[in-house]
Amino acid sequence: MSSSTVIIGTEGMTTDDVIAVARQGARVEISPESLAAMEHSRQRIEALASAAQPVYGISTGFGALATRHIPHELRTQLQRSLIRSHAAGWGEPVEREVVRALMLLRLKTLASGSTGVRPVVAQTMAALLNAGITPVVHEFGSLGCSGDLAPLSHCALVLMGEGRAVDSEGTEKPVPELLASAGITAIELQEKEGLALINGTDGMLGMLIMAIADLEMLCDSADVIAAMSVEGLLGTDQVFRPELHLPLRPHPGQAASAANMFAALEGSAIVASHREGDGRVQDAYSLRCAPQVTGAVRDTVTHARMVAQRELAARIDNPVVLPNGEVTSNGNFHGAPVGYVLDFLAIASADLGSMSERRTDRMLDTHRSHGLPPFLADDAGVDSGLMIDQYTQAGLVSENKRLAVPASVDSIPSSAMQEDHVSMGWHAARKLRRSVDNLTAILGIELIAASRAVDLRAPLTPAPITGAVIAAFRQTVAGPGPDRFQAPEIAAAADFVRAGLCMNGQ
Repeated sequence: MSSSTVIIGTEGMTTDDVIAVARQGARVEISPESLAAMEHSRQRIEALASAAQPVYGISTGFGALATRHIPHELRTQLQRSLIRSHAAGWGEPVEREVVRALMLLRLKTLASGSTGVRPVVAQTMAALLNAGITPVVHEFGSLGCSGDLAPLSHCALVLMGEGRAVDSEGTEKPVPELLASAGITAIELQEKEGLALINGTDGMLGMLIMAIADLEMLCDSADVIAAMSVEGLLGTDQVFRPELHLPLRPHPGQAASAANMFAALEGSAIVASHREGDGRVQDAYSLRCAPQVTGAVRDTVTHARMVAQRELAARIDNPVVLPNGEVTSNGNFHGAPVGYVLDFLAIASADLGSMSERRTDRMLDTHRSHGLPPFLADDAGVDSGLMIDQYTQAGLVSENKRLAVPASVDSIPSSAMQEDHVSMGWHAARKLRRSVDNLTAILGIELIAASRAVDLRAPLTPAPITGAVIAAFRQTVAGPGPDRFQAPEIAAAADFVRAGLCMNGQ
């Protein structure tokens, strides 16, 4: 667990806060201002609960069953039944970091004072996070509208002392035992509280925030790896000069990637070796246009970050308690804004991987590699070199193209047609996570090929930046030589990229 603490206040939080809690195990603490705001809004909920007039989510059923007025003596059962019935997920458990992110984001909204829950509800969720207790949340169950209902319900069930959860080591134990060992008392939900725990875009938003962080790092890594491929293929660095980018085509992402590649190739003896007497007029698109593609990914990520920051500032619940005390229904739980950018990022991820694979294939083909051995093999014919690495890379690229098909254009009506249009944002988030993971491996395979190609250009030496990355990589994956077991090297290369180590030379 991290020693840092994220303060949850009425002013909201940052994307870095989400990463810190979800991935680094940072503790959470609710500010006194938030506790006071929750107390204030709870008073309004309790006043409405005592009134004769039905109010949705407080004294009625839910969804298509909202027409029934629930008497006082059944309202605790109403909230308990809501959570139990909505904890209807199926499939493999989702990753711990995803569950922690969605719990934190729901806690952020609870602490805003806009949901009408008692402070103890938020304090109990904070205690779960701090104890490292993670509810078991399943792959399927959210349609990305009316909130990530099933995933959040599985979390709420643990607050009630029920359901399934794992400890900080990932070991599943009975929930009452986990709570007792952490000194946490299960809560009995009161009016409005069950609905407030499950009515948000928290799962899809958490996955979006983490994907943005991953893709920002992968774009930086892709620039260095692409520069390494330029060296390996005896390409030119002149197309990355700054005067050819921002002044001529003012896309900031393109300019950033071009600058990265130009800097990564500075001082390369390999590039310098063929500046004179090289009959080629232009490099292939996969080399020459690398900044245009990676830069477009950067700009897409920038747009997605803007959406994520807006959503992070939101207070999503239905009904919601307004500052003037009014409790009113709304549709802010609809996941369309988040779902669209999740799908957009999957398109960008697929295309970045597609260009990476083209550079790899070029390095393995003697007709296009400018003097490199077939498949970068030690003794071609006896050795197959990296032939099948490219097959694996191509398979990942192909899958990412399938994952780029948008989920947010689909909608299946639910709740007896009351919820007749849904976002499928949760599904967009799930496939984006897989796409980003695939992209990491795709870039790792290009790193294997590009570093080997550069090594094979010896005695010519690479640029200081690319050379430093190769030297670090060689601590994990060996250079050219006879064929060896490739799967562990691909896994190691993916880990190297995932850790951001391609950027260490900069």
